[in-house]
Amino acid sequence: MLARLRSAITAPPAGGLADGQRHLDSLTKPPGSLGRLEELAARLAGLAGGAPRVERPHIFTFAADHGVVAEGVSAYPQIVTAQMVENFLRGGAAVNVLARQAGARVVVADFGVASPIGSSPELVACAIAPGTANLARGPAMTHAQALQALETGARLAEQALDAGADLLATGEMGIGNTTAASAIAAAITGALPERVTGRGTGVDDATLARKVDVVRRALAVNLPDARDGLDVLAKVGGFEIAGLVGVILAGAARRVPVVLDGFISGAAALVAVTLAPDARHALFASHRSAEPGHAVILDHLGLTPYLDLALRLGEGTGAALFIHLARAAALIWREMATFKSAGVSQSEGASGR
Repeated sequence: MLARLRSAITAPPAGGLADGQRHLDSLTKPPGSLGRLEELAARLAGLAGGAPRVERPHIFTFAADHGVVAEGVSAYPQIVTAQMVENFLRGGAAVNVLARQAGARVVVADFGVASPIGSSPELVACAIAPGTANLARGPAMTHAQALQALETGARLAEQALDAGADLLATGEMGIGNTTAASAIAAAITGALPERVTGRGTGVDDATLARKVDVVRRALAVNLPDARDGLDVLAKVGGFEIAGLVGVILAGAARRVPVVLDGFISGAAALVAVTLAPDARHALFASHRSAEPGHAVILDHLGLTPYLDLALRLGEGTGAALFIHLARAAALIWREMATFKSAGVSQSEGASGR
């Protein structure tokens, strides 16, 4: 499946962005006056190969636990992962509230939660194992587990796409997963652990120093190959992160926009682009997280976020907020009158555009 996805991911046709900008310049406004909303509309249209739509967005909130919590890197106990999954299923988390406002469906999946979760028809049960191993002392998972998690995420995304999803958004939950994301970011970007490791759940100075040391040890013990995304995933990743890599690759293969949430989703995107460089054309950075490593990730991917609200919750919350902008950009493209259709005079020198 991974081979199929990688072979299907190609860059959009050359000239698509320029064609999109010409259409936007024909609308009843001074060229460029809608700022980055025009950039967003042009990118959506270039990806779609025509008029974009954002009518059936899906947010994928994947959950899993991490053995690295044994190193004392989080302010919260591991049981919180399962408790928050149950909160998602009841519709009481921030991502649920924001998704309802955005008209998005939230897909909640258990990729490897260590504690029991109450049964619910809304839960996708696809656990690879009850949490990863401790990445500070050896590989987080096997190569086979990394591939299984990735392909499971891709299958969930393809099911949504087959049912009509026109925008995929990434979200996650997992106590300890900012440590895994920091290790991924350091491994792939080459940045020092202290530059990409932040406070996550709000840890104090002593815990932050310990967390940086854990990331440094994980890299030294595992020696992940930055050129091989699966190797990085297996050695220092998480099951939910691997699942999100699959979502990204599936969306890119179908030329559907994939909206990245924050730091953890960004780490998944680093892996996805390592596996399929042209996947970057489908990526939209919803916001800039308060986690310091997120700016490093965005710079490496060449993405400029559309929102900067100091968010650091995860779940898919920033991606949910971005859906409103994407929908607005698509509607501008589709519904705004042109100078010709509205009988409005263009500025001098613009008639040839």
